[in-house]
Amino acid sequence: MPGPMDGYKIVDFSQVVSGPFATMLLADQGADVTKVEPLYGPGDVTRLLAYAKGGMSAFYLNNNRGKRSLGMNLSSDEGRQIALDLCRDADVVVQNFRPGAMTRLGLDYDAIKAINPNVVYCTISGFGPTGPYSDRPVLDPVIQGLTGVISRQLNPQVPFPDLVRNLYADKSSAMTAAQAITAALLVRERTGEGQHVEVPMLDATMYFFWPDGMMDQTVIDEDASPGFLLSSVYSLTDCADGKIVYFVTSDPMRQALYDALGHPEWKEDERFATMMAIANPENFQTLGVLLAEAFAALTVEQALEALIANDVPAGPILSAEEAIADPQLQHNETLQVWQHPQAGSVRQPRPAARFEKTPASFAATASLRGADNDAILSELGRSADDIAALRESGIIE
Repeated sequence: MPGPMDGYKIVDFSQVVSGPFATMLLADQGADVTKVEPLYGPGDVTRLLAYAKGGMSAFYLNNNRGKRSLGMNLSSDEGRQIALDLCRDADVVVQNFRPGAMTRLGLDYDAIKAINPNVVYCTISGFGPTGPYSDRPVLDPVIQGLTGVISRQLNPQVPFPDLVRNLYADKSSAMTAAQAITAALLVRERTGEGQHVEVPMLDATMYFFWPDGMMDQTVIDEDASPGFLLSSVYSLTDCADGKIVYFVTSDPMRQALYDALGHPEWKEDERFATMMAIANPENFQTLGVLLAEAFAALTVEQALEALIANDVPAGPILSAEEAIADPQLQHNETLQVWQHPQAGSVRQPRPAARFEKTPASFAATASLRGADNDAILSELGRSADDIAALRESGIIE
């Protein structure tokens, strides 16, 4: 059964993660995605050979499965014409170059709209099309710094800010772009009109970070009550033989925690009985010492067994290898292994959203750069002689 995006054609000019991860999500849902890659260097920079086999890297696979690849010199007149022909009947065009780059190539929104008036054209940029930072180069850690993410990534026990050590800004921007593209296609179904969708990574990351990360910046009148940020209370818990993570967010949960640790008397102590009481810094500190002593007397296995039995959210700190073998992940069949002709056995997560009537199921494919040139160009009406001439002239590889 086809996925929910079946029948939609997407042309993807983007590179690295913010664009490619967005279009891979749509490919997983059934869209026909053609990735256009430059001929300089490796193509998309995620093709650099780390954790790779047969010329196919893990980083590329994890952002580009299910797409076809057209390797081409876009700066040439013929390359630009091929790109225009490719976009002529596309439902969606995605790019994430710095502002002005696609205009110089003659492939900006106005150029594509002139030949495809109903196109949904998604531009992902670092800072947006205008403004004091718009021309700056940007990568994920820069956005983390500017949005306050790094300053809040703080362990109170080791008070030095740190990066989120994965592509937090890129991936949140990719999810924003994928949702926005789908919404724009829904508008087009209703009105018949396409549109230009702008997704600045700065804005997308701040939107993603704000709900919990910026609570203290939300209600801004002077008479607003004080509180605490999750970053100040999130912590790993030391047991006798290792660490666990647990978190309580309500009075019933906190009382269940006391029962799990064998200290039901804390439920009657007015200093610790309610979330409101432990908002008092002195009570919070006193309780913290008591909790640390209680957990230090338990092994990881004992602590988790007691917490889970009392319905307190808790879990172990798994390594990457342990996470892959986790029984719930195994039960959900979250990870799938498929065979790639060059890369061999590839393990990846399946699409997370489960559609009852139009199930998403990723295509077990990923192309080397330019591997689909002949097929794509043939579909655009180029003859075998035309394709040979393009290859001879260096327009394609």
